[in-house]
Amino acid sequence: MKVLTIYAHHNPRSFCHAILERFSEGLRAAGHENDVVDLHAIRFDPVFSDRDTPDWVDDSVPDDVLAHWQVKKSLLAGARNPLRRLLVKRWIGQRDDRELVRRLHALGPPRDVAEQQARVARADALAFVAPVYFVGFPAILKGWIERVFSLGFAFGMTADAWRGDLAGRVPLLTHEKALIMQTTIWDEASYEAGLKAAMKLLVDEYALRYPGIKRVEHEFFHAVNGADDATRRAYLDRAYQLGREF
Repeated sequence: MKVLTIYAHHNPRSFCHAILERFSEGLRAAGHENDVVDLHAIRFDPVFSDRDTPDWVDDSVPDDVLAHWQVKKSLLAGARNPLRRLLVKRWIGQRDDRELVRRLHALGPPRDVAEQQARVARADALAFVAPVYFVGFPAILKGWIERVFSLGFAFGMTADAWRGDLAGRVPLLTHEKALIMQTTIWDEASYEAGLKAAMKLLVDEYALRYPGIKRVEHEFFHAVNGADDATRRAYLDRAYQLGREF
């Protein structure tokens, strides 16, 4: 199986990195391929900006929703200097909003996003290794999902979805599995009291299962800061096992 592992920790000497190493060893022992994306090492930009716009518009938008967008005005308003404004005016020409949306979408994603989407597309399954920050992913990993899991790649939109119906979102990912491995500050009791359920809804269900990933598993390595050596060794053994049994 081809696995894409997205790693999000700034410190290569962190316990998270040790988890990544042991998990990777387990994958290799099981005969899986593992493509690791170290988001900090590649300096991935997690900030969604105007350059991402072509990746978030397409021809599925209904006419009534499109009318609210005021595409021409929005494009001109985004031109931040006279020369840029002139170039945008020429690009707009006599085209209507529908044609402009089609042309925007045809521009495709930024190069860094396109590279990540290609790696996602090649994988049969995904894995994530990161600490828990504020009951979720670190900003760099959340930004990776926001920019990479885009419209037309991770999901599509029906007319009802464009008008606000969550059930109208069309899953496009076909991966067999996603495994999330996260270190935590707080202990297991804290997660069982509500933190785990919150993350299951926002991360497991909405970000991964809802776009089409068939099975999502979430492994927590609790309270690593205060863990003794035996607990840490057990965590690392568990990471290896998760790779070996992937």
